[in-house]
Amino acid sequence: MDESLVVRRETEIAAPPATVFAFLTDPEKIMRWMGAEATTEAHPGGLYLLNGVSRRGRNARGAFREVVPVHRLAYSFGWEGDEAVPPGSSLVEIDLIERNGGTLLRMTHTGLPNAEECAGHARGWAHYLERLAVAAAGRDPGPDPGPIHHRAA
Repeated sequence: MDESLVVRRETEIAAPPATVFAFLTDPEKIMRWMGAEATTEAHPGGLYLLNGVSRRGRNARGAFREVVPVHRLAYSFGWEGDEAVPPGSSLVEIDLIERNGGTLLRMTHTGLPNAEECAGHARGWAHYLERLAVAAAGRDPGPDPGPIHHRAA
């Protein structure tokens, strides 16, 4: 695996792993921090679909590969209508580790095709994991302006 094409993020969340897990799998809770509509079937082979993500209003689609309640999620990921990162072409893995009464979320996103896509997804994950931390802690992250995307010329 080319480490330069891996997006890694760690986020401390002031909520227990069970709460964070619910914010990653329950459609109603997902929509508090990302997307305008969500459909999830949180079991291996189940659908992962988020509509209206970011200010570009994109639709993310994939399938759950691994679901270990309150500890780990892995799902394929991609964008409908996107040739660079089509649905199911990359893999998102999320581990939830109990720490000091809260949760350490470790996310790894692999399978992205190039440095430009990695940079864009890194910005997106930084934006959305910050919103997740706010929502899971019981606060309102406010309307989603979406991450700022700068495409290389």
